Amino acid sequence: MVSGTTEGPSAATGQAPAAPQEHRLHETRPQERPPHDTPPFDPPVAATGCESRPPVPGARAHSPADVRADAFRRAPMALAVLDRAGRVVEANDAFAALLGTGPGAGALSRVAAELLGRPGDETVRAVLEGRRAGLRRTRRVRDAEGRARWLLVAVEPPRADVPGGALLSVTDISARRELEARVRDLRMHDPVTRLPNRALFFERLASVAGPAGPEGAAEHGEHPEDRWPPEAGQARTGRIGVCYLDLDGFKAVNDTFGHRTGDLLLTAVAERLSRVAVAGARGGRTPLVARLGGDEFALLVPDSSGTEQLTALAAAALLALEEPFDADGERLSVSASVGVVERPASATTATELMQDADTTLYWAKADGGGRWTLFDPERNAHRMTRQVLAAELRPAIGRGEFVLDYQPLVDLADGTTSGVEALVRWRHPQFGTLPPSRFIGQAEEDGSVVQLGRWVLRTACAQARAWQVARPGRRAIFVSVNVAVRQVWDSDLVADVAAALEATGLPPELLQLELTESALMGSAGRPLRVLQALSAMGVRIAIDDFGTGYSNLSYLSRLPVSVLKLDGSFVRSFRDDVPPGAADEVVVEAMVSLAHRLGLTVTAECVETAQQARRLRGIGCDTGQGWLWSRPVGPERIAGLLRQQG
Repeated sequence: MVSGTTEGPSAATGQAPAAPQEHRLHETRPQERPPHDTPPFDPPVAATGCESRPPVPGARAHSPADVRADAFRRAPMALAVLDRAGRVVEANDAFAALLGTGPGAGALSRVAAELLGRPGDETVRAVLEGRRAGLRRTRRVRDAEGRARWLLVAVEPPRADVPGGALLSVTDISARRELEARVRDLRMHDPVTRLPNRALFFERLASVAGPAGPEGAAEHGEHPEDRWPPEAGQARTGRIGVCYLDLDGFKAVNDTFGHRTGDLLLTAVAERLSRVAVAGARGGRTPLVARLGGDEFALLVPDSSGTEQLTALAAAALLALEEPFDADGERLSVSASVGVVERPASATTATELMQDADTTLYWAKADGGGRWTLFDPERNAHRMTRQVLAAELRPAIGRGEFVLDYQPLVDLADGTTSGVEALVRWRHPQFGTLPPSRFIGQAEEDGSVVQLGRWVLRTACAQARAWQVARPGRRAIFVSVNVAVRQVWDSDLVADVAAALEATGLPPELLQLELTESALMGSAGRPLRVLQALSAMGVRIAIDDFGTGYSNLSYLSRLPVSVLKLDGSFVRSFRDDVPPGAADEVVVEAMVSLAHRLGLTVTAECVETAQQARRLRGIGCDTGQGWLWSRPVGPERIAGLLRQQG
């Protein structure tokens, strides 16, 4: 009897179908029937051999109908004739033998109905009535001994020139299916560890992820034997989780001891992860362990109970790998990094889930490896934004999406503005105005900081010159421009500065270039020559964020530096609740004193309170910068400030 069926959507295309596949319904037009389809039973007389020899005298003549009937009964293929209602009108001996039923029409009709599928199936009815081309379906049945067998069921519509009705043919394809299953098993499993490979992992993942869930798996071409429904008694949570694992140090093992030892190590890792999966089973459902390739493994948890289950599984996997491995006489130690993702199954696709798992695995490795990291949507959104910005950075320079704001540099002795620092902003059409912290790092990575820096330099010089021209007879203010390390190494910074000064008419002494302390450490060769050339032009050089790097004042005497800018962390320690003379203040005072002895002026960044400004002035600091006086503002606000200053 039929114990289960598999079928797919019909497609009456009139084209010759491919070889029979599970979950598919094939329909073919008689005139385009492929050679393996069962033809309507209408053998020509010549096929019986009746015309190949002279008639025997006295023998009874056989009509074509008799010949057809005899051939029908003796045919080795299981055949049956159906009426328009799908009832068996006639069946041969092979039909009853194959399906394990008696010759009675009632029993045969019940079996035929089960083979054809759902009652009232419009596709079947159309074929039986001759309104539609033939169809083919694959059915899984169990014989009298309970063994599973696969049958190929084909139905051809009735023909006007052949008496009877539609022809039903059934072929046992169990042997072929068993061979296909063995081939598929080899194709879908890793030859080293015998774990499911990437193809099978993604097939299983696709069967439980996405809006359709397991029910929609067939639409994605899933093989019928790889359906992955919940096990008996398994609670459906509607969630899904993945632990994406990458071995740390496996390449070194492979390179040092060879592929044989590496394969033995992978097999041992697979065994330990499989034990972890069994121990981590919940509700009778064991996570799927797969080797995705190289030193990458994954654990798939359908109907997960939440992030706690996945993080516990990841922690258990890492713990299982801590014990050294014995492989081919070698005692080997490897660790792993694990990216963990868990979410509602209907809210993701297989591709999206694994992309996020891959991102999270990268985070785990970037954080030092040997750990698990849980997917963070906010962190990922920042990463996605970074990717978008990286792609748009260079075009944005050409489109003029960058602007400069300026923050005053105030003389602590008299409170007047002696200069401004130019700070670039990106007016992004999608993300709004972005500070430099959102894009300068990327610009330095891809080299676009050179092009951007060149634009900043010329724009800032032009603005400083405009302020100078607008205030004849008054003390002109200088403009300070940040310079990236790549501008020193990857461009002709001296030529860029000279061109900007010449194009704008700004005197060199009104331009200050800021470089970070770490960028200047160990300066020699090209960087030193660049700094010396700029200083010789009259441009001032400032060390920005001093105190965040080596804080080594001894090298300052060897560099053409004019200004030392103290990092804001020193200034923030100047709080009202900390008395004067505290340790941080003593350190700052010592740095200011030594800088002055070297001929440098000192600027304090991030000054926010009058108390901080007063104490900085008391220890001899020259200039202050911070929100106490002004946040970074547009050039028109600076012009207004200068008018008030007189």
